[in-house]
Amino acid sequence: MYIPSFNKFENEHEAISFMHRYSFATIVTSVGDIPVATHLPFIIEQRDDKLVLSSHFAKANPQATEIEGKNALVIFTEPHAYISPVNYEKETNVPTWNYLAVHTYGKVTLLNETADLLARTINNYEANYLQQWNNLPDDYKQKMMKGIVGFEIVVDSLQAKKKLSQNRSEQEKESIINTLSKSTNTTENEIAEYMKLIKSKQ
Repeated sequence: MYIPSFNKFENEHEAISFMHRYSFATIVTSVGDIPVATHLPFIIEQRDDKLVLSSHFAKANPQATEIEGKNALVIFTEPHAYISPVNYEKETNVPTWNYLAVHTYGKVTLLNETADLLARTINNYEANYLQQWNNLPDDYKQKMMKGIVGFEIVVDSLQAKKKLSQNRSEQEKESIINTLSKSTNTTENEIAEYMKLIKSKQ
């Protein structure tokens, strides 16, 4: 991912926090020379000094049959906003887009046992449902688990970018924040909050 120096996340901890917040991500692999992608909820875990991503495919998904041992790209991204040149001090400017994104790379390992993966996924996204899941009939749970393919990725490269008008003047940044904060679009509101966070650290 192209990342100018002023658009880098401050550190890996900040990037991982972003991944936790926007954990519904896109896994991209290739079959021959054709890229394929699936949108999945991920569990993000620190195991000793390693960052591990876990999720599962529907068994019927063709990508699941082609993924074992392959290198994968997982893209975490969510809030984004169109930035109008009306926010700039000079007329000689063009529109752009503000956004945050984290790209992770690593090799895919399939999991033989999916019961623990599902329990951890439920606990991560709706802990109150875990007791109900545990009390469901075993034959029903086994049927559900036979329909998925669990996997994990040990991340060997992480790239994180926050394009939040860092290269604009203070007046322009304030104008953009005000515009986005007043929007009825919640993702634009989120971008404004991220921009405010940068200003608070200056």
